[in-house]
Amino acid sequence: MLAKVFSCALVGLEGAIVEVEVDISPGLPSFTVVGLGDTAVQEARERVRAAIRNSGFSFPSKRITVNLAPADLKKAGPSYDLPIALAILLGSGQCQGDVSDALLLGELSLDGSLRQTNGILPMVAFARDKGIPRVIVPEVNAAEAGLVESVKIGAFATLLQIVSALSGPEPITYYEPAAAAPVAPVVENIADMAYVKGQEHIKRALEVAAAGAHNLVMTGPPGSGKTLLARSLPSILPSMTRDESLEVTKIYSVSGLLPPETPLVFNRPFRSPHYTISNAGLVGGGSWPKPGEISLSHRGVLFLDELPEFGQARLELLRQPLEDKLVTISRARGSLTFPSNFMLVGAMNPCPCGYYDDPVKTCSCSAASIARYQHRLSGPFTDRVDIFVNAPRINFEKLTSARHGESSKDVQKRVSVARNRQLERFKKAAIITNAEMNAVDISVFCKADDTAMSLLKEGMRQLHFSARAFHRTLKLGRTIADLDGSDIIKAHHIAEAMQYRPRQVV
Repeated sequence: MLAKVFSCALVGLEGAIVEVEVDISPGLPSFTVVGLGDTAVQEARERVRAAIRNSGFSFPSKRITVNLAPADLKKAGPSYDLPIALAILLGSGQCQGDVSDALLLGELSLDGSLRQTNGILPMVAFARDKGIPRVIVPEVNAAEAGLVESVKIGAFATLLQIVSALSGPEPITYYEPAAAAPVAPVVENIADMAYVKGQEHIKRALEVAAAGAHNLVMTGPPGSGKTLLARSLPSILPSMTRDESLEVTKIYSVSGLLPPETPLVFNRPFRSPHYTISNAGLVGGGSWPKPGEISLSHRGVLFLDELPEFGQARLELLRQPLEDKLVTISRARGSLTFPSNFMLVGAMNPCPCGYYDDPVKTCSCSAASIARYQHRLSGPFTDRVDIFVNAPRINFEKLTSARHGESSKDVQKRVSVARNRQLERFKKAAIITNAEMNAVDISVFCKADDTAMSLLKEGMRQLHFSARAFHRTLKLGRTIADLDGSDIIKAHHIAEAMQYRPRQVV
């Protein structure tokens, strides 16, 4: 007998319908799965066989063929366990019910219980977009699936519960998301700027960067507070909008990094990979590409400590994501695109020993080694960074001072006001921050007075700005004006933006 149900495959973050066809025919007992499934899909045969038997059903001693169509689409992961098992029970007459309008997703345990499954949110969102009215998922994924509106979520703990619900006289009870108050983001183990001694100009630069989602690089000797300042950045970032949270949650769901008790990511990501990370770990990849650190930093911060140690070749991989806000990974079977709209924050020493231009400790590096070290950051890479600041040595008086600086909470209020101005400005555009503006957006939204434009013209002549540096200075000026509550970019906004441009290396 032939039975057919529907499931979903993920291609990057996008879904694709998979028809799970099961044919049960007379012959020697066998169980074959075809349709370009990976190892996890092939191993589903043993999980499904045990789950059916341990749920109290009879596994057919016949020739069983499972086809996952379309056959040319690669299927990966254990989410096909449930549709295969239910199709076998439907085909063998042990389950009665109509699931032709449902999407079935879930991994089975050997005892027939349903385990947490990765990628539920983007697959349920795909079902909504395709007009599929209901989705059956593991109970542990119910809260995650319930984030998608206009889709009925059937949440079950075991295979037996699903069969009983489909075969029973009573209608299926669908999951109802709790009507709880919005959960405020909780930021843990984050440094408060009030306890960072000195470096007031860097705190200002971080505030500007946070307000417009600009990229920033700090340069200074060891122990000047660069890493501590970078780790305090999340404490001044504004809360994510619901759309941003859903974008980030989809990425973490696909990557298997979404805890079952946290169906929605509230806090902006802060990723800090070590400089020994591989290319695939940084930008994403693998035989079937997965998101890398730059995608896991989407709508948050990617902090690269000891920036030159990543190597020029690896840093060059960031050029396209920094410009286009997405990363495309190409393989022989096709290309996948992941979002990568992140703030890049880098920290570096000015030279190999770290003490070039330090007023206290003498640098032991030659001019040639200093130049080679600093040139690990190529011109095209530095052109894509909006803010460069120096972090000088902190003296004894500042370190021992009992006086605290401005708290992160107060800074965050100003940043949030500036971000809200941008949300209002770009409500009819496809962007939400100043850093995302392209040349057309800049011509529309970055209106500067004559004095500001004259200053920018002179700076461009003397500092040899490229066209990209010119546009980035204007975007930075727009953010500084937003923090100042001004609709027009003025001369002092441009002056501050220009001082953040990189200085010439030795």
